[in-house]
Amino acid sequence: MIDKELVHRIAKLARLKLTDEEAQNFTGQLGSILEYIEQLNKVDTSEIEPTNFMAPLHDPLRDDTVVPSLSHEQILQNGPSVKKDHFAIPKVIGG
Repeated sequence: MIDKELVHRIAKLARLKLTDEEAQNFTGQLGSILEYIEQLNKVDTSEIEPTNFMAPLHDPLRDDTVVPSLSHEQILQNGPSVKKDHFAIPKVIGG
């Protein structure tokens, strides 16, 4: 049975601080959740194979194909600053 004290203990484990009013609200909600779980536990699944999917699985990814790409020079034209065939960026570590 879920009561306010149990809700407060669960909240403490989750590092949550609840008012008495919030604990009272959660008492009913957690009780409903546990009743629903109990109903699920009563469902006969003895003839259902584990990891049986209701819909067929398919891989929506396309095959990898080689396609023409930009040249090194074309790529470097997209940056604001280039130095020795590389993008030049401001120093981010150290001075």
